[in-house]
Amino acid sequence: MDESTAEFLKRTVLKIPLTEMMTILSAWDFLSENQLQSVNLRQRKESLVQDLLLLCEEKRASLNDVALLDIIYTQFHQHQKVWDVFQMSKGPGEDIDLFDMEQFKRSFKRVLQRALKNVMVSFRDAKEDAVWIRIAWGTQHKKANQYKPTYVVYYSQTPYAFTSSSQLKSTIPLLGQALTIASKHHQIVKMDLRSRYLDSLKAIVFKQYNQMFETHSSTTPQQERSLGLDINMDSRIIHENRIEKERIQRVTQETFGDYPQPRLEFAQYKLETKFKSDLNGGILAERKEPLRCLIKFSSPHLLEALKSLAPAGIADAPLSPLLTCIPNKGMNYFKIRDK
Repeated sequence: MDESTAEFLKRTVLKIPLTEMMTILSAWDFLSENQLQSVNLRQRKESLVQDLLLLCEEKRASLNDVALLDIIYTQFHQHQKVWDVFQMSKGPGEDIDLFDMEQFKRSFKRVLQRALKNVMVSFRDAKEDAVWIRIAWGTQHKKANQYKPTYVVYYSQTPYAFTSSSQLKSTIPLLGQALTIASKHHQIVKMDLRSRYLDSLKAIVFKQYNQMFETHSSTTPQQERSLGLDINMDSRIIHENRIEKERIQRVTQETFGDYPQPRLEFAQYKLETKFKSDLNGGILAERKEPLRCLIKFSSPHLLEALKSLAPAGIADAPLSPLLTCIPNKGMNYFKIRDK
């Protein structure tokens, strides 16, 4: 191993928690079973790193081998990234082509390497016909930076790709070009959808979040209690209150279903409106620029929090469609303007 590869390996191993070390190293499938068994996890992290460096030196680990280990670490800790969603589309009259994952990889890599002299692309196949892509960006004169890569998750034969948010804005057009050419699409746009939870983003864009609801349309007593809607609460409860709770239960069920909601951390609304008044005069009456404000709802699990508002008596049912349409519209960034 050269010095830069050894340093990259050292930094990657140092990121891995000791409790996950053997699991990630086994998934890496680079070291032999005997080598893994020789690793002493009960020593200081720095000593462990030196032992692993020696083992990888024996097997002549390459830069791409270490990049693969970094992909595996990122798969285990994908919630540490913020993920954007890109949607591609075919041109008018274009048919769906037969998909070959190996051809996709070759084409994707070729597009980037033709545009940039120094760029490193690594792949790792995942379940459900997905591929994880790691891109270390360089320039015409600088080597690829292994410490600020972009990660892409692409599901074969779909128009969607999930990318880790990158500070390198200049790479977005090139990445979009590589995705569209390799997947044989025509155009690509960035959706107004972002989260740390890849599985939830996937459930939203593939419309998988309501499958449980479609097959289990009735509400069970346990689900009623989870909404705070236990019908058999107190026999002394007044009739009107019980009817209202039943209405809230029904409306909440119709709006959100009885399945777990996709996990998003926030929804952002940008409002732009112009002052309207029949009265003359005033500071705002002559204002030509629209009034703007930004509203952001945040929660560790925003949709579940919204689902609980009406049953908890915090909000009226039904909630505003601007809050409940998030999964259906596939977006959590909204721009609201005057019609």
